Amino acid sequence: MRVLVVGSGGREHALAWKLAQSPSVDEVHAAPGNPGIAMLGQCHPIRAEDGDSLLELARTIGAGLVVIGPEAPLVAGVSDQLRRGGVAVFGPSAAAAQIEGSKRFAKDVMRAAGVPIAETMSVARVPCVVKADGLAAGKGVFMCHTREELEAALRAVATLGDQFVIEELLEGEELSVFAIVDGSNVLALPESRDYSRVGDGDTGPNTGGMGSYSPVPELGAGRVAELVDAIHRPVVETLAERDTPFIGCLYAGLMLTDDGPRVLEFNCRFGDPETQAILPRVEGDLGEALLAAAQGDLAEVELSVSETCAVTVALAAGTYPEGRDAGSPIAGVEDAEALGALVFHAGTAVRDGQLVTSGGRILNVTGLGDTLEQARTRAYEACELVSFEGARFRRDIAEKAVGVAG
Repeated sequence: MRVLVVGSGGREHALAWKLAQSPSVDEVHAAPGNPGIAMLGQCHPIRAEDGDSLLELARTIGAGLVVIGPEAPLVAGVSDQLRRGGVAVFGPSAAAAQIEGSKRFAKDVMRAAGVPIAETMSVARVPCVVKADGLAAGKGVFMCHTREELEAALRAVATLGDQFVIEELLEGEELSVFAIVDGSNVLALPESRDYSRVGDGDTGPNTGGMGSYSPVPELGAGRVAELVDAIHRPVVETLAERDTPFIGCLYAGLMLTDDGPRVLEFNCRFGDPETQAILPRVEGDLGEALLAAAQGDLAEVELSVSETCAVTVALAAGTYPEGRDAGSPIAGVEDAEALGALVFHAGTAVRDGQLVTSGGRILNVTGLGDTLEQARTRAYEACELVSFEGARFRRDIAEKAVGVAG
């Protein structure tokens, strides 16, 4: 079948890369795609939010499946538009995507489902977490330990919209758990841990994600399946009961506290940059699994997980997350790939035959190995080979995990 991947970031490049390896997939197309995806298939200059043009494209190329990567077109209802046009889509309806599009909606669903959550506070007092209610590209969450931080957070969140929520500040280690869902059946994917702050030691403002790794060594065998059963399944059942069945990737951001796991948030799509670390560990036909989910027929599908370890490091513009970079020449990608690293394009373009920067997060470099330490070493060796003006990256991705695993 022909698959159309919607989006242009590192997550979409990773999806296209994995789908291109699927026995069930003959051709990979992307809209709008990026220079990395263009090496795997054909890219089409159509915005991810342009449902009319995407439907026309899907029909023109005879797409057997459309996979929507980013959250914005999902929340805007692009999947609904494509489904009405008779196209199989991996991605939730606008109604189900509110699990990410509205923190208030998500809290209501989680309470009804009986899953453990970070509780909402009626009064703003430290310590707390301030969250924009709607989409904010990963930059709408503010940890507040002091009154000054709280006041700054309230000012910042006001620029992102009228609605926000205040939650208790939980202590522990964060964890990302993903599952493929067909409306009722749930298929667990490998877990990962991501790094949202821009600076080493979790300093600086939140970003879309500066790195990730998988597996997470402190999780015992079978723990991911237990978490999916306890957290994802009740939410999927609750959404179905409300006539908003969820079809797509349901992503739970958890905090592993001394009192057990608590849900920080749900997202309605694959994570970025977590996807770049988990998909290299997935074995089996991803195209078949995503199509089965889109068709509501996931019950008999299986995907296995390899013992391979993966560490992903994001190379970002020097002014990220406040700013972005455009037009700076990028060198060393081929050298990094020759070293064995996977280099996923996140914010790149080609001008006059030269690969250049075009975004905030520019590239995601993934190292693979038999151990996290080996994967981490390979990722950073590859990062050192890539250069562009002002390039910055965290140097502590998976550092603590290597100690735990060792």
